[in-house]
Amino acid sequence: MPYQNGAGIRLEGHHLTVRHCSFHDNENGILAGTVNPSTIRIEHTEFDHNGFGDGQSHNLYINNVDSLIFRFNYSHHAHVGHELKSRAHVNVIEYNRFSNEATGDASREIDLPNGGTAFLIGNVIQQGLLAENSNLVGFGLEGLSNPTPHELYAINNTMVNERSAGSFFSMPSATAFKAYNNILAGQGQFVANSFPLQTDTAGNLKEPVIALVGFVDPNNNDYHFAGDSPAQSIGIPGGTSNSGYSLVAWDEYLHPLGRTERCQHALLDAGAFESCTTTSLEHATSDPVIQVWPNPAQTAVYVSGIDRNAVIQMTDASGRAIPAHWTRHSDRIEIRTTNLLAGPYFLQINDRSMPLVIE
Repeated sequence: MPYQNGAGIRLEGHHLTVRHCSFHDNENGILAGTVNPSTIRIEHTEFDHNGFGDGQSHNLYINNVDSLIFRFNYSHHAHVGHELKSRAHVNVIEYNRFSNEATGDASREIDLPNGGTAFLIGNVIQQGLLAENSNLVGFGLEGLSNPTPHELYAINNTMVNERSAGSFFSMPSATAFKAYNNILAGQGQFVANSFPLQTDTAGNLKEPVIALVGFVDPNNNDYHFAGDSPAQSIGIPGGTSNSGYSLVAWDEYLHPLGRTERCQHALLDAGAFESCTTTSLEHATSDPVIQVWPNPAQTAVYVSGIDRNAVIQMTDASGRAIPAHWTRHSDRIEIRTTNLLAGPYFLQINDRSMPLVIE
């Protein structure tokens, strides 16, 4: 392209769902314009070696849409640009792997330049020696121009910096920052310069020497624990966001492009992997118990496999409670969708969130 902004997908319309795809060697993997209302959902997809090399093109570049839901993906080796750049008002970034690895020259792993509300839960985030930028995650660094509140939630991420200096997070002082149960391995500041005025941190492991964390094979990007680790059993329950979104790592990234349920027990580990995960059920795309159909829905959506004593609540992508009318039929519920706006909604069942897309 003469303007160096070609893309595997260039989105100018409303809403996009991408699953089980691969984007490589483009000027941008996905380039999304500013369109509202619009929700972009990307799952089980690989992005690699995208970017023209000018720092203005990236593995993904999402402009000011309403929300981005990014789960179970592998984004790596962006060329000079970011592994993920999103100006979305709400970003739900969960259970992914972002990495430069040994040869990548990407800039930030995650860049959210206009703030808004962002949830980073259960991600593996690695910065290699050749990275162009020493900061792993940037938030609001081009101005907090997205709709308020400006809140960044970082829960149970494993972050590894192989450079000799840098920072794991960088954000303006006006950001509300909650960081629980993260592993920050390698050199660099927790937050560049100084923490925001509204900061809540607990259960994090900051270890400048990567080898002392006890990873299985950090040289080959395996950040599970091998035997004892100082990250074990130091986690603190994250509760909920200010809007009510559950700050719990329910899943883990399963390489490549999959997921596995995370073991839930009384003593929580820091990082993206729980040390008792070996007893969990691994699967790539679907929950074997709870089923949702049809999706997208026109007038009604049905959810089966629900315990008849379960407590049910519906929220939008910002975590706000949405009144919904549903009817129970034994282990199945019917939700009427005719009065709902297009977009993603979350059905919370016994405090566990599962995604429900209604378009």
